[in-house]
Amino acid sequence: MRILNKQTTIDELKSIAETGLGEMVKAVVDIDLEIVAIDAELHSDLEAHCLERYSRQESLWEINYYPEMEGEDFIEYDPLINIRPSQGNRSRDVEEESIRNKIVKITKKWIKK
Repeated sequence: MRILNKQTTIDELKSIAETGLGEMVKAVVDIDLEIVAIDAELHSDLEAHCLERYSRQESLWEINYYPEMEGEDFIEYDPLINIRPSQGNRSRDVEEESIRNKIVKITKKWIKK
């Protein structure tokens, strides 16, 4: 489990996927601090890791990276933490387009294709 502090390549994500879940890498993105935590079996572990490092719960969004996929299929916005009625997000999907755009921007900052 780690918070990215330098750019990571798709090949590195593929390696993480192969040693873990096979085709995907679980991640948590802090849209305020613009950080990405990766490489854990559970999103909740990544979330806790971020919260220990000054993230705020409302800034954290769980996603999955699929390193073999491209375009919109590279990021999946479906994990459970994303259900947040108090923030207007009533499903597992990240419904607000501005938040999705931030996640994509932060992903591009940290993951080199």
